[in-house]
Amino acid sequence: MSDPRQIGIVSDVPLGTARQFEVGDDLIVVVNTPEGLFAIEDRCSHADVALSEGEVDGCLIECWLHGSAFDVRTGVPTSLPAITPVKTFSISADSADPNSPIYLTKGTTQ
Repeated sequence: MSDPRQIGIVSDVPLGTARQFEVGDDLIVVVNTPEGLFAIEDRCSHADVALSEGEVDGCLIECWLHGSAFDVRTGVPTSLPAITPVKTFSISADSADPNSPIYLTKGTTQ
């Protein structure tokens, strides 16, 4: 990806929630945490279900099917049964401004 691509605005993803966005052939989930906005692949590496349907707790998102949690800052699973990280994406936005655009600034970072 050469140029940043707007995928939404901050108010699309209220604090403590997650939302799925389709970007080309990829489904990503943007999560609004107390540390800012993060984007990861919207697929549990254990069960191949959408992480966007799970619960957000701080910087973790939990898979609704088997309870694996992933750190949205790194994509690394923090609990079993998942052991494989999910892809992360670079995004930028002013999370304090609800009208700020969310830009996907790069493709996957891992």
